Amino acid sequence: MNDTGDVRPVTTASLDRSTLPSPYVQWGPIFGGALVAAAVFFVLMTFATAIGLAVSSVSPTWRDTSVGLVVLSGAWVVVVAIGSFALGGYIAGRIRATWRTNPDEVHFRDGLHGLVVWGLAVIIGAGLTFATAATISQSTSKSSTVTPQRTAANPSEAEPSFLTFELDRLFWADNRQQATDNQSRAEAGRILQRGLGRNELAKDDHDHLVQLVSARTGLPPADADRRVGQILSESRDAAAKERRSAVIIAFTLAAALAAGAAAAWGASLIGGRHRDENVAPSMRPSWGR
Repeated sequence: MNDTGDVRPVTTASLDRSTLPSPYVQWGPIFGGALVAAAVFFVLMTFATAIGLAVSSVSPTWRDTSVGLVVLSGAWVVVVAIGSFALGGYIAGRIRATWRTNPDEVHFRDGLHGLVVWGLAVIIGAGLTFATAATISQSTSKSSTVTPQRTAANPSEAEPSFLTFELDRLFWADNRQQATDNQSRAEAGRILQRGLGRNELAKDDHDHLVQLVSARTGLPPADADRRVGQILSESRDAAAKERRSAVIIAFTLAAALAAGAAAAWGASLIGGRHRDENVAPSMRPSWGR
């Protein structure tokens, strides 16, 4: 009501944000999209690890992993990467301020925001992974100090982790009272590692390993020689599986991240188009309608 007594409807002025100055890169939407993308990716990968569907295995050489599980795990990583980065890119493109300029320029800026979301989410995800691995490693080291089992404080006495089973078999003995010290296992592990390449193990190294096994197990030299040859062959197979698993993990993660970058770019374009066209899903329930 005004001074003359007339009643006039109150109108709300709409703010055209496209006329306001805004930076080329808007970090608020980028951080929001990156946090959502990293959180979704981390939660889904944690869930996959819990049910055994992850590009990893409790066996350091994937000896217990079937080909089907490897393929399914890789597909899961790719799908999760595409979905999480697409969600983060869409959020960034949808909530950032628009510009009134050439449509191609608007699309490029939307896609650029999605790509920056992808990069920031990868950094956040790497930080979360590193923190989780450090926590697990710290808890494992604490538990090993309580109940030490072949653990050594001296790094020179550390045996190769992927050859632990082979070293166990190398020093099997009927006399269980005769324990093998960490230094002997580490020395045998280093000798076995020298024979994992294309070249054969040197004769002096082979003879020394045979003497070491014979002394620690009580086997005759001939039996110790046969055991060394068998374990060396099994160690080569274990090393080959370790290399293949590392290649599979690296290739799968690289493919997943590349697909995630493309998904973030495309979803950001979709979010920008929905922003400019004022397209928004209804957040009210429609039960019974």
